[in-house]
Amino acid sequence: MQQKVVVGVTDAAVSRRAVDWAVDRAAARGDRLELLSIVDGAVGVGDEGDVVGWAQEWKEDVLRNEAERVRARGVPVEIRLERGKPVERLIDASKDASLLVIGSDYRGTESQPARGPHGIRITAGAHCPVAVVPDLDLTGRSGVIVGVDGSEASEAAIVFAAAEADRSGEALTAVTSWSPIAIPLSVRSYPDGYLRNMQSLTEEALGISMSGISQQYPDLEVRRVVESSDRPETVINRLASGARLTVIGSHGRSRLARFLLGSTSQQVLLRLATATVVVR
Repeated sequence: MQQKVVVGVTDAAVSRRAVDWAVDRAAARGDRLELLSIVDGAVGVGDEGDVVGWAQEWKEDVLRNEAERVRARGVPVEIRLERGKPVERLIDASKDASLLVIGSDYRGTESQPARGPHGIRITAGAHCPVAVVPDLDLTGRSGVIVGVDGSEASEAAIVFAAAEADRSGEALTAVTSWSPIAIPLSVRSYPDGYLRNMQSLTEEALGISMSGISQQYPDLEVRRVVESSDRPETVINRLASGARLTVIGSHGRSRLARFLLGSTSQQVLLRLATATVVVR
């Protein structure tokens, strides 16, 4: 069944990468694209009408040019131009989409240029999975990484990641981490048995989380990585540096969770190592 994928389009270089990423996936899956660009809402200053008009014409040109590139690949595409706040409009657009694709050149507060963590807000509020594409050349990369923590969100991430890896014939690497209980400085080391047991129990939990995947995808190569670390995002991004795709889970869309991501998901997005899909 053909599904609609919405792609946020801007004039930034990374937007072109996001469109290309979406085209590659849509061509393989038989999906259709909707390219969406947004002109910021008016604030009521003098001579604003002309400025808004120029912005609309400019963005319409960007959309038409990108649509031509998409059609050249044989992928069905529509274009849409809206007015309003970009974060809110993209979240609204995700309501009837199977996937929302955006680009991000954000690398934390010390990055240049620092456009701000809008991708985090969009990802937290979206109604469908969101793919965040970095301003990196991903040519030649292979493999899908999925972060696992035993939550319902990570179970959904596993399902999404396994389907992506199986479709592309790539290996799926399931990643989880554990950290020991903090102990007083006066205690020099942890008991060896404690550390071994933590590793063993975490490996067992990961095995349980992944147990149904081998049955559903018998030909899928599944690798498991369990490491001791209090920074799981570091482990995920290290492995993702050579991968084609990372998949992670997020909070649900409760009133408290909206516009918030878990610390791991947020840190992964702030230091994008590859195209990353956030699933709820």
